[in-house]
Amino acid sequence: MNGETPPTPLRERFYRRERQSVPAARAFTHAVLDAWGIEKRADDITLCVSELSTNALVHGAPPGRGFKLRLLRDGGGVRIEVHDSGTGTSRLVGEGDADESGRGLLLVAALADSWGVAERHPGKVVWAEFADGVSAAAPPPRGWRGPR
Repeated sequence: MNGETPPTPLRERFYRRERQSVPAARAFTHAVLDAWGIEKRADDITLCVSELSTNALVHGAPPGRGFKLRLLRDGGGVRIEVHDSGTGTSRLVGEGDADESGRGLLLVAALADSWGVAERHPGKVVWAEFADGVSAAAPPPRGWRGPR
């Protein structure tokens, strides 16, 4: 390794229960993915962070609390986790549901390779993984010295 420090495979940040937390979570995600050199599916990952963060604020973070966004890199894949302390459950909206809201998890299910919900005390963790097609920008060919 040419003296460079490898990117940290875990990045996390806590957000308070306030409106500007969702755009801040998107900006944080964009910065982390950029630092990791991840270009493919970066928009999908960022959109899923936005949806899961919104769900945490609306349904999972009681007043006076917040949520934690965690981004993990494992090989070529990325896992996002949103931790909240609420008692609500996360579920997909079914075809018979008339609600206009609550469709964020449908987007997450469509964009991520896998997703799920895990218990934590208190609350839950909603996660999504992006394995296929997520990779750092292709390394330059061997012997390439860049523009002169």
